[in-house]
Amino acid sequence: MDNRRHTPHPDVSPCTTGGDAAPRLLASWQRSEHYGLSPEEMRPVFTGSVDTASLLYECGYEVLQGLHRTLANEPVSMMITDSDGLVLYRLCNDASINRSLDRVHLAPGFYFAERNAGTNGLGLALADRAPSLVRADEHYCTDLRGYTCAAVPILDPVTGGLAGSVNLTTWSDSSSELLLALAQATAGNTTALMLARGTGRKVRPTPRGEVFRVYADRSQQHDDAPHLLSPGWRDAVATARTALAQGRVVAVVGEPGAGKTALISLARRQTEPRERVLSARPPAPDDVHAWLMLWSPELDKDSTCVIVSGVDTLPAWAAAELARRFSEVHRKDGGGARCLQPFAMTAEQYSAIPEALSPLIDTVVEVPALRSRPDDILPLADHFARRHRGRAVAFTPAAERALAAYDWPGNIKQLHRVIRDAASRTDVIDTHHLPAEVFTGDGRNLGRVQAFERDEIVRSLTEPGTTVAQAAEQLGMSRATIYRKMAQYGIKVPGRAQHPRS
Repeated sequence: MDNRRHTPHPDVSPCTTGGDAAPRLLASWQRSEHYGLSPEEMRPVFTGSVDTASLLYECGYEVLQGLHRTLANEPVSMMITDSDGLVLYRLCNDASINRSLDRVHLAPGFYFAERNAGTNGLGLALADRAPSLVRADEHYCTDLRGYTCAAVPILDPVTGGLAGSVNLTTWSDSSSELLLALAQATAGNTTALMLARGTGRKVRPTPRGEVFRVYADRSQQHDDAPHLLSPGWRDAVATARTALAQGRVVAVVGEPGAGKTALISLARRQTEPRERVLSARPPAPDDVHAWLMLWSPELDKDSTCVIVSGVDTLPAWAAAELARRFSEVHRKDGGGARCLQPFAMTAEQYSAIPEALSPLIDTVVEVPALRSRPDDILPLADHFARRHRGRAVAFTPAAERALAAYDWPGNIKQLHRVIRDAASRTDVIDTHHLPAEVFTGDGRNLGRVQAFERDEIVRSLTEPGTTVAQAAEQLGMSRATIYRKMAQYGIKVPGRAQHPRS
């Protein structure tokens, strides 16, 4: 460490910094202590290699190169990390800061998350999924107090998941006013380039912050569809129902759109049909504090089942605050093994649940993906159509075959969207009422021109009474070309040969 730059103060507290960042910094210091770190010790882990073939690396490298050209003479080290805090790439022309960062292992191939290096810029940005500036004495470990670090999470432009972070590090006595703004611009440019390199896929909309939803009377929310579903779904509901009835905290895990929140609501309603069900889903990161303050008092109300969906997207500080509030209610109820207040949460994987919340969990229930229970597709389709229209909607045999043959990567949520859109247009759903996605097995990303061509081929092939030859003529193609395009895009339409007869 270059002691000319800064002399650390071992008794400093992050709360002395003041401002909006102080609570986040304090929570990060507490987590660092929980990980068993001391101010005199860091545990950066060396992996030996980094994935230089990933889209994140490719785009982050290119964006940092552009930024470096504008900051070539500044003592600023620019880095890209993955979502676990592994430093993928570092760029800086200043030999002094490079040597100093090498001594503290803030270098490619090393993990520098909170559990490895305590409170630091990139670790805090990844933990809270929010832009973070950590100055000098705000670092937990003394070896880092000679630096100021600005870091911003990089979000996957399609899934909205955490892809990694941008970290800009300079000396602690350097001006840092513009450092966070530069990091934010760099993260935004990296996400935009990832989108462009992803061949035109649409950006996932930023959450607008559904505060919470309360179901006070569920008598009209569902009909008898759940009774028609497969044993895999029914067994999962039964496990959740038993656990909730025993006052246990339940975590339901599964793929996005698999029906995790619906499963909890149904399980609780089977034993307490008149109970209020409150479902809360985390909003955009900037709104999390207000979101938590607004609905968390419901935890203390009688006859209310609280479901917090997507806890794996919560910032670390928010997960800790939620755990604290739940524990207060639990103690108020007697602090025994049984929680009088029904409480459940959902996540894609158990391993992704924040560490502050996982000790609360008594029972884990996994929801099978829709492709693993194909017998549920048609009953659910009929249920969604009837609920949308208020009466029965028929399906042609060809439409039923198409629905049953599709893999449904978006699970129940995708099926609900497809059926709702189709039922809005007709009383008898046929193949031409279904979107092109249902007939394609091509998982590749398509550009706009390719997607348009694929959709037009599907539209022509699903028109009633249209043969492959007629569809080819309508599209200005030969029969050989349309068959080749069908194979290229993985188009499978019931009743249509996939290859021309010899």
